[in-house]
Amino acid sequence: MQDIAAHVMDIAQNSVRAKASRIEIEYREDPGKDSLTIMIQDNGCGMNEATLARVTDPFFTSRTVRKVGLGIPLLKQNAERTGGSFSITSREGEGTTVRAEFVLSNWDTPPRGDMGGTVVLLATANPEIEFIYRHITAKGEYVFDTREVKETLGDVPINHLEIVSALQELVRENIRELSTE
Repeated sequence: MQDIAAHVMDIAQNSVRAKASRIEIEYREDPGKDSLTIMIQDNGCGMNEATLARVTDPFFTSRTVRKVGLGIPLLKQNAERTGGSFSITSREGEGTTVRAEFVLSNWDTPPRGDMGGTVVLLATANPEIEFIYRHITAKGEYVFDTREVKETLGDVPINHLEIVSALQELVRENIRELSTE
């Protein structure tokens, strides 16, 4: 994965495939602690202990269309390469939580990427799923919640072309305001 946003997209797509009805994504940048943490939590089907034990193996996947699963192993590798950490917890029938912490000052920390575009793409491509995105930095917190957006829109679908463009600009602008770079 070339950037943090691509990792988030990949892990959130796992949540979509796990039939989650709610996906929470948190991006927390803390220069004081020299850390960037991403967390993706879902209420999907979860994994049994045997699957969870193998999920960081790049040669293991539960998907039938390919023989390798690189998303989680690459996220783990990228986080740990910076001196950060990785964890994944899951309970069958309850959901999964993936957490990766990167050391901000490490030169191996991937670029942030387009988090705003990623979040809006996930939400508008999967309008039946509730997405909650929290972007937290030393400057404050921004929350994008599709439940609030849908309530505001009324009968207009969240994936209407003009709405998608407006949401992308809204989320990107709010993230820019909190940027510490």
